[in-house]
Amino acid sequence: MKNVPNGFPEGFLWGGAIAACQAEGAYDVDGRGLSTSDLRCYTKGFDRANIEKEGGDTLAGIRATVADTESFFPKRYGIDFYHTYKEDLGLMRELGLRAFRTSVSWSRIFPQGDEEEPNEAGLAFYDRLFNEIVADGMVPVITMSHYDIPLHLVTEYGGFANREVIKLFCRYAKVLLERYHDLVKHWIVFNQVNLLPTVRFGSLGLYDDQAENMEELMYQAVHHQMVAAAQTKLMARRIDPTLHIGTMMADGTFYPATCRPADVVLTMQKNRMQYFFTDVQLRGEYPVYALRYFKEHGYDIKILPEDEELLHDNTMDFLGISYYSSKIVDSDVNTIAPFEASQNPNLEPTPWEWRADPLGFYNSISQYWDRYEVPIMIAENGFGALDEVEPDGSIHDSYRIDYLRKHVEQLRECVKDGVDVIAYLSWGPIDIVSSSSAEMSKRYGYVYVDRDDFGNGSQKRLKKDSFYWYQHVIQTNGAEL
Repeated sequence: MKNVPNGFPEGFLWGGAIAACQAEGAYDVDGRGLSTSDLRCYTKGFDRANIEKEGGDTLAGIRATVADTESFFPKRYGIDFYHTYKEDLGLMRELGLRAFRTSVSWSRIFPQGDEEEPNEAGLAFYDRLFNEIVADGMVPVITMSHYDIPLHLVTEYGGFANREVIKLFCRYAKVLLERYHDLVKHWIVFNQVNLLPTVRFGSLGLYDDQAENMEELMYQAVHHQMVAAAQTKLMARRIDPTLHIGTMMADGTFYPATCRPADVVLTMQKNRMQYFFTDVQLRGEYPVYALRYFKEHGYDIKILPEDEELLHDNTMDFLGISYYSSKIVDSDVNTIAPFEASQNPNLEPTPWEWRADPLGFYNSISQYWDRYEVPIMIAENGFGALDEVEPDGSIHDSYRIDYLRKHVEQLRECVKDGVDVIAYLSWGPIDIVSSSSAEMSKRYGYVYVDRDDFGNGSQKRLKKDSFYWYQHVIQTNGAEL
């Protein structure tokens, strides 16, 4: 008979997560090429509550942005982690992190994306970074593609809409696996593979006027990503069978607005179209409900017989989940369109309209576990807020502690239910440029970085109250929150 756990298992991976495109900076250093992340400019006075998409433009607009020398592009500079990683990882060591998630900037390794040979200077940086993570006592969890596609692959190939990009990505993935398999055992192939259409530019490399039917093109591009992930899993198995290759979802589990059958059924259908991504990658085949959705919408998704065999034989080893908030579905106002939903009036908004829902965390993880029973990694969970530095340099972020405490409590409930949760990687342990809004003002970290939305500041690192709270959580293995 199975035992009922009392709490988090011994050796649980308490950690934190960042992304290269939001932290590293040094966009023009050591041969790095431009990537999709480098084109997101910061605009003062934007509407934080209504951010429809993260970057992107028409093809002509993209080329105009490349030539723009007036605007400020925060992700080109990040927090200068490229040069401060030793100091920053030292703070993570002091915090007590057991795992650290970051990503590789694809255009550091293949500046244009289609070169035959990798950029050795870019690889040398990750040699140093990954060794430092391990030396600081942390398990590296590395994402291969985190909204950071070489721009050349967008403008000249059309991103992942072009099947040729599968081969180019796999060339890149092979370099990473062969070089780092002794250091890095946990790999996430694509960050938040389902977060469409919000990040179709950064995630898929699609530009706004690329096709008349953009949703069809998105699903075709996602198919190519899933094929690339399966090929990556196949390569990993051959290179080093001890490697763990995972997929990652931005949680999109919705509630029905009411108990009206129409609300309940539409919610089920929308949730199922979120599970579609993991059904393919964890069960190994396209579910009929998704094929029906494509057929009824007139979408011609080209799935080759060899793709089906590859997907079936190379399912992912674990599921990474990012979770921040939840939404509801009202059949009178919402549709089946991806990630289109309503705000829950029972939850309090933040300035960015991300409504915290700790019970939704428990609900979502439980649904994924019941459906797949594969190891689950919380790849992101955190609270973006406007922090204030006191005259003495302290930052009293009780709101962040409250959010994180309530979510870790619900994660512990999942563990007690028997869910195999292998890691909790909070987003992000140090302040970085926001992915959604390209601002520094939206801060998640336990460590404050003195840098404003236009890159000004002393760059000093300051510990917030949450630093000491999370330090104690790790020390007690989640027993004391």
